[in-house]
Amino acid sequence: MSVEPSLEGLREEALAALASASNEAGLEQWRITFFGRQEGRMTALLRSIKDRPVDERASFGANANRLKQELEGALEAKQQDLKDAALKALSTDSAIDVTLPGRPQVLGRLHPVTQTMRDCLKAFGDMGFRVAEGPEVEWDRYNFDGVRIPEDHPARDMWDTIWVNTLIEGKRHMLLRTHTSPNQVRVLERTPAPPVRVVVPGKCYRQEATDATHEWMLTQIEGLAVDQGVRMTDLKGVLYEWSRQMFGSDRKIIFHHSYFPFVEPGVEMAIDCFICRGDGRACHTCHGTGWIEILGAGMVHPEIIETAGYDSSRVTGFAFGLGVERVALLRWGIEDIRNFYANDVRFLQQF
Repeated sequence: MSVEPSLEGLREEALAALASASNEAGLEQWRITFFGRQEGRMTALLRSIKDRPVDERASFGANANRLKQELEGALEAKQQDLKDAALKALSTDSAIDVTLPGRPQVLGRLHPVTQTMRDCLKAFGDMGFRVAEGPEVEWDRYNFDGVRIPEDHPARDMWDTIWVNTLIEGKRHMLLRTHTSPNQVRVLERTPAPPVRVVVPGKCYRQEATDATHEWMLTQIEGLAVDQGVRMTDLKGVLYEWSRQMFGSDRKIIFHHSYFPFVEPGVEMAIDCFICRGDGRACHTCHGTGWIEILGAGMVHPEIIETAGYDSSRVTGFAFGLGVERVALLRWGIEDIRNFYANDVRFLQQF
């Protein structure tokens, strides 16, 4: 290529400097020296075209642009040469086989308890229940007094759990909630008139002996429906439909009477044991009974209805509370609830 002496000198200098560059840092310094936006020598040369005599601008500009293209091409070729040399050195001088496929990225997934909770909420949502959440750190007047568990009630011994160290008049009044039932009171307080139909999911914390079916921390879903004419048969119908959606129509369900301070009458619902199916053999999951308790329920106590400002002679309701971990045990035939929080990836990847 025939170029003017000033361009030829710049060309030779640039190519010589490029040939001596031996790494990426050297190439970057070369680029800044010759093509830098502010003080690059090639950049300055192109800017000087306007200062040339009018009859020389076209010829000089054409030659300058050809030189620019040549140098840019030489830079790309040098970059490729350095990459090829680095790859060759890596494959011959080290123990790394660069032809092996890369390690796959492990994809995360929802925890089985979270999956089960979402499926439960969807089942209740299909029946007209909306989701309402409440605080995990709760006042004792909601956790206990508001659901008919006064200070001298025996249930306080079982649920005297993790208290917040804040004293009011010498007494503690805040704790990690032991059940989701306080949200019965909270929802009714902010609902001036029925109907009410909500489910409340969340974590609960108890003084509990840990075994295959019990944990000190559990995930619960509280259900509440209050309106005129609500009956026990409505409660059973809702729970039967939820059971069919979660476990299929072939699972056996049983209700039997139980006591809960905030409902009257109260019941417990149990499902046939997924391990022994009640065949009478020793079973550490159901302790040989053939049934696993899965939730407690009942008709909302009239005192709670009255405290909410409703007329208990016209308005009735039902409530239930289920353990999500126990539902997950039944769905997948898991024998030990402690597996859910052991952080064993081999276990969690199955779901």
